[in-house]
Amino acid sequence: MRLTRRTLLGAAAAAGGGTLVAGAAPARAAPRRTVRPPMLRPGDRVRVIAPAYPPDTRLARGIEILSSFGLVVEVGAHVNDRYGYLAGTDEDRLADLNAAFADPGVRGVFAARGGYGTQRVVDRLDLSAVRRDPRVFVGFSDLTSLMGRLWQGARLVTFYGPMVNWTDSRTGPVEIESLRKAIMTTEPVVLTRDPAEPSAAVLVPGTATGRLLGGNLTMLQTAIGTRDLPDLDGAILLFEDVDEAAYSYDRMLTQLRRAGALDGIAGIAIGQFTSAANSGTWNAATAVQDRVGDLGVPVLGGLRVGHGNGQLTVPLGTRATIDTAAGTLTVAPGVLEPGT
Repeated sequence: MRLTRRTLLGAAAAAGGGTLVAGAAPARAAPRRTVRPPMLRPGDRVRVIAPAYPPDTRLARGIEILSSFGLVVEVGAHVNDRYGYLAGTDEDRLADLNAAFADPGVRGVFAARGGYGTQRVVDRLDLSAVRRDPRVFVGFSDLTSLMGRLWQGARLVTFYGPMVNWTDSRTGPVEIESLRKAIMTTEPVVLTRDPAEPSAAVLVPGTATGRLLGGNLTMLQTAIGTRDLPDLDGAILLFEDVDEAAYSYDRMLTQLRRAGALDGIAGIAIGQFTSAANSGTWNAATAVQDRVGDLGVPVLGGLRVGHGNGQLTVPLGTRATIDTAAGTLTVAPGVLEPGT
């Protein structure tokens, strides 16, 4: 029998009574079908939460943008709390998270800011509420752990895009419209390779179709051995990162390879290498090409997804196609018309 990540984790789960995380309560198995939430419409209530770092004065600009979509924006009770470097205690951040997914009037949940802290609370997410009433979730970076949990535990499609702690110099009108279209229309999302992006140098020719999964590379590596790391068999892996040197990309991808996480992938889509220092004579693109170029799957870099300027929004969990000749990643819509 070929020992893949799926078979190894399945055996471990069976031996451990269905859970791989010590001390975590067993959860009902995730639905097999992909769950796309209803698209947001003007007049819908949405809530801002802060499972990681607290927001700063930029939060007001993000709320203004969401309000310009016609959304009614609420802020979680503990968003502006402080507990060391976190937005309040674990209990309070978790309470805001679960309240946002349990309130039937809240149709979208938006992360205020990343940084660190989401994985401290993610194992206690109330997945029964998520399964009962799916809704839009938008975040990126540290929120990769929550997005992985929502996928693994509820098969919920989420949106990898800007957080509410908005920076106009990084995300302008094009990026605002990208977010709006992703969560408020049923149009496919098409990302085009940008030759100016450092990751554009990473390329393995070909085409591939699979479910788009992934997020921040640091958080994907951190998820190894937890319930947050998506099963990537047959998937298109999307990753990006910030403030990581070339050798760090090598190290993280090497660990994912050694863990078997990349054994069955269909292709790789690469977002932004933001503020990536060289290691010796190699830059981040050289290191990544060295680590993924021999996997035998198409690889397309240069996508404006991540921490850099011009950040676009993309659904995670829907079908996607890489076409390296066209330089495109085409992703099926992440939302449904209400009532369908």
